[in-house]
Amino acid sequence: QVQLVESGGGLVQTGGSLRLSCAASGSISSINAMGWYRQAPGKQREWVALSTNSRIQTYADSVKGRFTISRDNAKNTVYLQMNSLKPEDTAVYYCCSGYPPNSWGQGTQVTVSS
Repeated sequence: QVQLVESGGGLVQTGGSLRLSCAASGSISSINAMGWYRQAPGKQREWVALSTNSRIQTYADSVKGRFTISRDNAKNTVYLQMNSLKPEDTAVYYCCSGYPPNSWGQGTQVTVSS
């Protein structure tokens, strides 16, 4: 299992953008999938996006068309580009490796102000 460290969270206004990064401690090229989840206060953790090692990306309906997941295997890093942010996107965002997930980062806070 790789160790994962997220970064890039912060406070942004409605309609703004953020790019989250997830740096892995080892190679991710052979990992079947890398993903992002989020957890809002008082809610369960929910899946956001997934990138497979066959270059298939899938998204939750709530973020489709606004978020883009990408992976740079050479840098062992996964990204989540978030555009047109809404207050309901406010959450702690977690990176994970594997499908089903078997390793998680510590999370990064994203707050979208109205």
